[in-house]
Amino acid sequence: MHAMQYEVTLPADYDTDIVRARVARVGHALDDWAGLGIKAYLLRERGVRASPVNQYAPFYLWNTVRGMNAFLWGGPFQGLCDDFGRPVVRQWTGVAHEVGTAAAAPARFAVRDRRPLPDGVELSALMGRTVDEVGRLARKDGAVLAAAAVDTGRWESVHFSLWEHDTPETDGEVFEVLHLSAPGRDALPRGGQW
Repeated sequence: MHAMQYEVTLPADYDTDIVRARVARVGHALDDWAGLGIKAYLLRERGVRASPVNQYAPFYLWNTVRGMNAFLWGGPFQGLCDDFGRPVVRQWTGVAHEVGTAAAAPARFAVRDRRPLPDGVELSALMGRTVDEVGRLARKDGAVLAAAAVDTGRWESVHFSLWEHDTPETDGEVFEVLHLSAPGRDALPRGGQW
């Protein structure tokens, strides 16, 4: 499993309905994309749920690098680049994924929590605790899924969860889910990824 995200930070006075309309128009393009586990089309609005910015920030869990590369090098990503400029694309290696208690419910909100991995700790123990945390998060009321991944270039983890309600039971930045493409969701490996 591979996690990926890019952020398009928009002006403070930007009409976010433009993003909503764009996702309504093109969001279905990845509904059957080979190699994709899920793509959550995410939006946060300045002043809503403590967001300091307007931001479009899709989050992906990929089953295959081939699918991810096909998206980036020859797929719909070019349309985003044409519309907003080419953003920095963050990538993390998967550590854990679990199906949530509300897996059958539509995902309405997402939470992303990026954390630096402290120096001087045993990595295997830290990753074991991360796997346990993903499991605990997935068992909370309203959780659709929970996942964690690590960027070893920055030694940073990202904890990502989808929720059916607007009061997620975890810390982090809250996004509205505008659309969820999930062609390979059932194929995403569960539990620890090693």
